[in-house]
Amino acid sequence: MFGLVVRFDIRDEESAVRFDELTEQAVEQIRAKEPGTLVYATHKVNGEPLARLFYEVYADDAAFQAHETAEHVIAFHAAKNPLLVSHRVEFLAPAAAKGLPA
Repeated sequence: MFGLVVRFDIRDEESAVRFDELTEQAVEQIRAKEPGTLVYATHKVNGEPLARLFYEVYADDAAFQAHETAEHVIAFHAAKNPLLVSHRVEFLAPAAAKGLPA
């Protein structure tokens, strides 16, 4: 099991609206089609209306690779990229936790 956190900084308010729409569509597909994606939580950042944070946990590397190569994820990335100023990915190795599988 491993996870990651992604921070997205969005261009402007109009782009943020579109980013949120794309995110909702992608999360619906992730729920329906990705059993190895254990957690896929998206967040707005308090006080930063153009920032979003995703927290993702995968059962294993194969589940992450299945996520990354899924048609709905590829489409999400292609559509969201023009809306962004930047993004940053931090890969995590889960340690002590509540709510995650052991």
